[in-house]
Amino acid sequence: MAGRIRDEDIAAVRERSDIAEVIGQYVELRNAGGGNLKGICPFHDEKSPSLSVSPSRGLFHCFGCSAGGDVIRFVERIDHLSFSEAVESLAGKAGIQLRYADGGPSSHRPSGQRARLVEAHGLAAAFYAEQLATPEAQPARDFLTGRGFDAAASRQFGCGYAPGGWDSLTKHLLSRGFTQAELLLAGLSRESARGSLVDRFHRRLLWPIRDVGGEVVGFGARRIHDDDKIEAKYLNTPETPIYKKSQLLYGMDVAKREIAKQHQAVIVEGYTDVMACHLAGVTTAVATCGTAFGGEHVNVIRRLWSSNSAEEAQATTKVIFTFDGDAAGMKAAERAFKDEQKFLAQTFVAIDPAGKDPCDLRQSGGDPAVRALIESNIPMLRFMLKTIVKRFDVDTVEGRVAALNLTVPLVAQIKDPSHRFEYARELARLSGVANPDEILNRVRGMARASDNQHRPQPAATQATAPGVPGVPPKVGQAEREVIKAALQLPEVVAEQFDQLGPQAFLTAVHQQLQAAIAAAGGAAAGRTGPVWVERVAEHLPPGSEARAAVNALAVEPLRSGTDVQSRYAEAMVVNLAEQVVAREVAQLKSRVQRLDAAGDAEEQGRLFGQLMELEQRRRALRVRAIGGEA
Repeated sequence: MAGRIRDEDIAAVRERSDIAEVIGQYVELRNAGGGNLKGICPFHDEKSPSLSVSPSRGLFHCFGCSAGGDVIRFVERIDHLSFSEAVESLAGKAGIQLRYADGGPSSHRPSGQRARLVEAHGLAAAFYAEQLATPEAQPARDFLTGRGFDAAASRQFGCGYAPGGWDSLTKHLLSRGFTQAELLLAGLSRESARGSLVDRFHRRLLWPIRDVGGEVVGFGARRIHDDDKIEAKYLNTPETPIYKKSQLLYGMDVAKREIAKQHQAVIVEGYTDVMACHLAGVTTAVATCGTAFGGEHVNVIRRLWSSNSAEEAQATTKVIFTFDGDAAGMKAAERAFKDEQKFLAQTFVAIDPAGKDPCDLRQSGGDPAVRALIESNIPMLRFMLKTIVKRFDVDTVEGRVAALNLTVPLVAQIKDPSHRFEYARELARLSGVANPDEILNRVRGMARASDNQHRPQPAATQATAPGVPGVPPKVGQAEREVIKAALQLPEVVAEQFDQLGPQAFLTAVHQQLQAAIAAAGGAAAGRTGPVWVERVAEHLPPGSEARAAVNALAVEPLRSGTDVQSRYAEAMVVNLAEQVVAREVAQLKSRVQRLDAAGDAEEQGRLFGQLMELEQRRRALRVRAIGGEA
């Protein structure tokens, strides 16, 4: 079994894995100034972006939840992997062949669980795609052709066919070195009633399901043979370490960039609908994988949109749901509406009057019909109001009251008063209420009650952030800049920083960070990047404030206001050194003043000599700080 990955290979993975590109697969990143990028943190629920990414230093940090580290740490957290598995995943994408310190020359193959499962799925996808060209797969090809998908479209989406042999794929993967335990864990095989290992899918048309990074992690399978009545029409890979259906959206790997670019997502109901939309030019279409659309799917999409505020997000982003016109489609719409507020975006519904889905529309009306469907969307709330009111006979008092009891609370949820007013008027029209003010008054009363319930506590009763007793804010900020300089540009500030002792810092956390930098060999031992930051962090207690501050200060831009970062960093360190000398001068002057005028003349002379030396050193530092010659 392969052992520890060699340090030089880990370093190569860090160097060749662009942290902005990797994080950008999960989160939309925008320019934040100072060479940094920002986005919505994928590790906690937030409305405004607090994730900061520093491509030049290969680091990320969230100022909301304190998650941070290098590109390997990001992949560990986002994909729930071990360190080795994260390295192996990145190495595979970067084309790096890993070597293991305790393994022999043959120990080049990724051994992490996730890497093995992903590799097995990749081979399975290729196997199924080859099977689609066999005579046995003719019904599968006919199915695709009958829905308007030619061979090129099938190849584009990786469609495949699971052959009728009970263990065709299982034997294929066993011959490639995978174990029975791995195939069971991957969900590619299962145990038969007799205890033997057989394929999960048989005689089915398959779609490979990829994660947001483009790795195949599962399959969706459709029944195509009339005599296949044993199982459901659609089957999906069961929950596995790499397949979490509540977090996966079919088509996200190809749609994510357009979703981020257009600030629009189209949610459809099936695999063929995704294919039809993309082929018709609606390149933001995705679908769930055998489960209802839920809150975790919302988070997957929201991460691709980075806005400065919730209000900006709701003004600039758009989610369009397409549903079948049948009862099941209506129930799906209602479920989606429950998560509508979580999107922080405008939500819409597009339903064909004849009840056709995008795939059916493309067959009957071509690509323009699909695009027209998406363009015909109406606001989700308007759709819900119409749908609910239609259930009741609003010509009767009982029906009208029942309809309003369900719809007024929906209108009251609207935060924008002008929108709330317009929807109240529309609800009055839909429900047959002659005086719209009756609806509006009910809406206002319910909205007011909700606002009072969620109103924040008065400022006097809220906890305030603790300050640093006895340390002026300007001094604390100056110390912060110096620590940032030592973490971000150690080569630039090493000479002056390493001369500073713990006494140079008045803030406790900065004292701890200075000590950790010294324990790591001083700034002279550092090089810009995540390795240096990790080395410093190792000398701080896990879970401590100082440990959490390391990544934050390694990513937070220097407050130079210019592009000359190195000059600014050096000046800040020299300025702090000058302040330390100034404090020593003040202390020495105080001692001199306390000496009795008739005291020891020799002691007085010695102290005056020290004072002159300190003043001279102070002047030299001041000149250097402003860019002159010492």
